[in-house]
Amino acid sequence: MIPYSPPLADIRFLLARLIGYERLAALPGCESVNEELADAVLTEAAKLASEVFAPLNTVGDNQGAQFQDGNVTMPDGFREAYKAHVVGGWNSLPVSNELGGQGLPWSFALPVQEMWQSANLSLALCTLLNQGAVELLATHGSTELKASFLPKMVSGEWTGTMNLTEPQAGSDVGAVRCKAIKENEAYKIVGQKIFISYGDHDLTDNVIHMVLARLPEAPEGTKGLSLFLVPKFLVKADGSLDKRNDVRVVSIEHKLGQHASPTCVMAYGDEGGATGYLVGTENGGISAMFTMMNNARICVGIQGLALMERAYQQARDFAKTRVQSRDLRKPNEPPVTIIHHPDVRRMLLWMRSHIEAARALAYSCAYAVDVSKRAADEKHQNWGLARVDLLTPIVKSWLTHLSNEMTSVAVQVFGGMGYIEETGVAQHMRDARVLGIYEGTNGIQANDLVFRKVARDDGAALRDLLSEIGSFMTELAKQPGDDCASMHRRLAEALVGLREASAWILKKTKEDAVIAASSAASYLRLLGSVLGGYYLIKSAVLAQQDLGVAQGDPDYLHAKLITARFYAEHVLPQCAALTITVVEGAGMILAMPEDAF
Repeated sequence: MIPYSPPLADIRFLLARLIGYERLAALPGCESVNEELADAVLTEAAKLASEVFAPLNTVGDNQGAQFQDGNVTMPDGFREAYKAHVVGGWNSLPVSNELGGQGLPWSFALPVQEMWQSANLSLALCTLLNQGAVELLATHGSTELKASFLPKMVSGEWTGTMNLTEPQAGSDVGAVRCKAIKENEAYKIVGQKIFISYGDHDLTDNVIHMVLARLPEAPEGTKGLSLFLVPKFLVKADGSLDKRNDVRVVSIEHKLGQHASPTCVMAYGDEGGATGYLVGTENGGISAMFTMMNNARICVGIQGLALMERAYQQARDFAKTRVQSRDLRKPNEPPVTIIHHPDVRRMLLWMRSHIEAARALAYSCAYAVDVSKRAADEKHQNWGLARVDLLTPIVKSWLTHLSNEMTSVAVQVFGGMGYIEETGVAQHMRDARVLGIYEGTNGIQANDLVFRKVARDDGAALRDLLSEIGSFMTELAKQPGDDCASMHRRLAEALVGLREASAWILKKTKEDAVIAASSAASYLRLLGSVLGGYYLIKSAVLAQQDLGVAQGDPDYLHAKLITARFYAEHVLPQCAALTITVVEGAGMILAMPEDAF
């Protein structure tokens, strides 16, 4: 077994200092939130992650999900681990009390998800999808549908899926052809879906599919899509299971990574039509599905963070034990562990600084989610909605891009041993590769950021965030010490570039959409890098303040300052180059004739 130690020190610090329990407790429904409650939740979640989920990660990778006689079976131990998750009530953590949940904020739920995804991403993906399906049904389902399906989905006794993709309709969701025909109070669903994560499994007795389909005479494109709840087993009035619905698994995919997560080809209506129930309104399916998609996009970003953390821990531990070559400062002494070598230190700090920046950004997004859902006044709630809209494509894309990069760096730390599957670090690199693809490719996230999140309100949400950073810069300039002086200088330089690139992007979205789209990916990376730096440096200032009053673990707080300064001096200077790429490099994207490729 490869051990996993949840990063509780960093999680607790961010919740207590960057987010602030007093801010969370001020939100309606969060009055009981405090450090004691958070510590109890995080401690128990960490035990489930490290003691139950993590030991099965390699088992799942080696055995994989199996498909035989039309059924999917999970690897050894997965059923028992998932049952422990259900018995612990973990799936209900962020669900409202009215729906049978615990009513805790997403600022708690996402750190908990991070630990599970680090421990065993293939298994934890099931919990991620179900949380999104619960939110979708709670938001858009009828009273009857919620009464029939939500209780067991909230508890985790049943799990939910997202069914969008078809052979001809991947990123172009509007090309969906799956049909829905009304029959009495229900609908008959006929068609095929592909790439359906956890489309079938033996962890629960029922699987609840959220399926996009098209009614007869519906408009073309996304405006003609409706959303239907299609259970694997129909449900009787008393809540017990009825006969098997007309939905089956055709096959499961053989994948580069996430071997224990069944990715299914689903067939609906081979025997006349699967019974489905309308969720929301006819032809209103895409807007309803976005409730689940946006939830999943943030959580996929959390998956990226989680794999970075897991890979970093293994690389760090290996570097502390692998003896190779002499210390450059002591050439006449015996060989030392590789953590003594500058380039290995550089790689570890590169990983750790990005992880801490990504975590601070993601948790700040989680707080904005809580504000958007709970704020007492409309103005504060609208702030939360705008901030979540802006941050969602960044959390999804920047964190998953980093996950591919950082898991590769972890393999590099291992050297040749990292290329050998038995060491386990290569699994994280394989598992991470799809994160930039599913739930909307990172290229789509970049276009979403530029055209829908920045240009749609003429940059208002972005200006609000930049104004917030500007106010912080004033405070940062007053902080004592070389660390803060260096961080202020580098963040100020990066902000100059970001403002220039943002103004250019806004201008080009109105003048030439193709040019704006050509720079979108670079712009997202620039914005993500600067925001990660802002939240990390803000955390470092709080750490320095705690050190000044002898509050907290001094070793952890000193390390936070080092990590943030490293990021400021090694990552933020690259933002100037990204600014040039955004503003000057778009024209080359389409300069090459197609036949020349």
